[in-house]
Amino acid sequence: MGTHTTDIAIIGAGPVGLFAVFQCGMLGMKAHVIDALPEIGGQCSALYPEKPIYDIAAHPSILAGHLIDALATQAAPFDPTYHLNQQVVSVMRDKGGDFLLVTSKGTEIRAKAVFIAAGPGAFGPNKPPLTGLEHFENVSVHYMVRDKSCFAGKTIVIAGGGDSAVDWAISLSEVAKKTYIVHRRDKFRAAPDSVAKLNALCSAGKIEKCTPYHLKGLKGEGAHINTVHLEALEGEALDIKADHLLCFYGLKQNLGPIKDWGLDIDGFHIKVNQATSETNQKGIFAVGDIASYENKLKLITTGFAEVAQAAHYAHRYVHPDEALHFEYSTTKGIPDIHDDQIKEKQKA
Repeated sequence: MGTHTTDIAIIGAGPVGLFAVFQCGMLGMKAHVIDALPEIGGQCSALYPEKPIYDIAAHPSILAGHLIDALATQAAPFDPTYHLNQQVVSVMRDKGGDFLLVTSKGTEIRAKAVFIAAGPGAFGPNKPPLTGLEHFENVSVHYMVRDKSCFAGKTIVIAGGGDSAVDWAISLSEVAKKTYIVHRRDKFRAAPDSVAKLNALCSAGKIEKCTPYHLKGLKGEGAHINTVHLEALEGEALDIKADHLLCFYGLKQNLGPIKDWGLDIDGFHIKVNQATSETNQKGIFAVGDIASYENKLKLITTGFAEVAQAAHYAHRYVHPDEALHFEYSTTKGIPDIHDDQIKEKQKA
């Protein structure tokens, strides 16, 4: 299979990892990107491609999937190489100071610096402890929304009290026949503006809140549910006739092999120098949600800024004899690439 050689190895092909390709490219550094998922985009593609995001600069609203498409297009002029559906299992430093990364498929990548943009690490949905749940999964029980149109004209139950549950209740109420949201408390752990929108839609009869209730059981035929059983803390029962159940209870996190790389780990996060995004291991940087420092804000926008800092600091490892003079992108410009070339690179 041979060993690939590049300037920067980026672990994670989510939004922050993709923007890292662009930032490194603008500084003359090539990148290889590795991700355990079979497609680029991280959680944005795997869990909520149709979820609107409201806090990306210059985009009052953009679907997560569209954001990934735009970031891939932005990165394409710098000719990144993607190694998908494989996990980095080891990172070693050779005598010359370069890093050698080995993946679960045996792919070897030699790089001058490493960016860890792995979000929460390997992840999967937290599932409710319901008997027979697996019989309905991916048909009438879901942990993500790939296509809103699948719920058009249907009665849906959304379970959860965080941002994902509230945001999807708001969004899907536009197409669903009837939308219920179930939470074990009256108070939701979502952005205040989103909660205000939810309450307004409830007052207008677009959404019905079922609080304080939790999921108790499911009834249906084959892979299709027809009834969601709820129970209150006091034992009161409630049955809802429904076509689909969407569960948003967060993700199970697992750093996997990352925890064995000698990094300063804090729970599921890697401690970094906020000024440079460098970890305690010189030449290894952590950016995005996996990076930790005092008063860290877990926003995609924050990850973008961290990538810019990391790329400028990593330049000294890639081009140690070359002085880096800061230039704005409007002055420097970017390489030309035709739309058909962009599409071919994204397919590859």
